[in-house]
Amino acid sequence: MRWENGEGKQHNHTWEIVCEIHSKNDQMIVFNDIEKKLKEVCDTFEGKFLNKLPAFQYVNPTTENVAMWLFNLFTPRLEELNAELVRLEVGESPTRSYCKSSA
Repeated sequence: MRWENGEGKQHNHTWEIVCEIHSKNDQMIVFNDIEKKLKEVCDTFEGKFLNKLPAFQYVNPTTENVAMWLFNLFTPRLEELNAELVRLEVGESPTRSYCKSSA
């Protein structure tokens, strides 16, 4: 995190991500395909400090900002499978999470 007087100490999180996904046009969804698409996205930043990524160069990687960022990354990947990301919940701990919905 960046503060007015500098940056906080780098630390790790084990993120929990919950997706509510709907089928477009009532087509069958294959969850293995969905998991593969989402894993491809997550693999690009796994094990990295979020504040070092270009997306967070000027924006703090708060839970809220991470949720918005992931929603925008996941949405086009799921649309390739005729699936719609309706709701995304991102948690940085058991007591801190943020939800983003498409509505």
